Amino acid sequence: MFELTPFGRRVNGVRTYNPFRELEEMQKAFFGGSHIGEFKTDIKDNGDSYLLEADLPGFKKEDIHVDMDGNYMTITAERHSDAEEKDKEGNYIRCERSYGSFTRSFDISEVKAEDITAEYKDGVLRLTMPKKEAAIPTSRRLEIQ
Repeated sequence: MFELTPFGRRVNGVRTYNPFRELEEMQKAFFGGSHIGEFKTDIKDNGDSYLLEADLPGFKKEDIHVDMDGNYMTITAERHSDAEEKDKEGNYIRCERSYGSFTRSFDISEVKAEDITAEYKDGVLRLTMPKKEAAIPTSRRLEIQ
């Protein structure tokens, strides 16, 4: 069964082997559960389409890219920081806002990639992804001669 599961986390419903998983989980437990370099998404099945909502607060629309390559869609958002210039002036006491590149990839093999539409409003990227038509199994009987 098709799912819009983030690429790299599960393959055919089975969690893939990652030798560094225990270290990552220990780091998350020690430093907290924040995932730097990753953003949160919700995926809703609307029957004839999927709705993917990605939280990308603070990004400009121009800094968000949705690329499709074969059966995979990659959402990339990049945030730049001017903190270095402002730090020289002494305006910051503390700067905790993150900057860098944030990326997620999804399997879209069951989606009409050419019909995907995107909207970015109030810090949320919304992708409407129409499903491909379900293949109707055909059966027939061969005549024996």
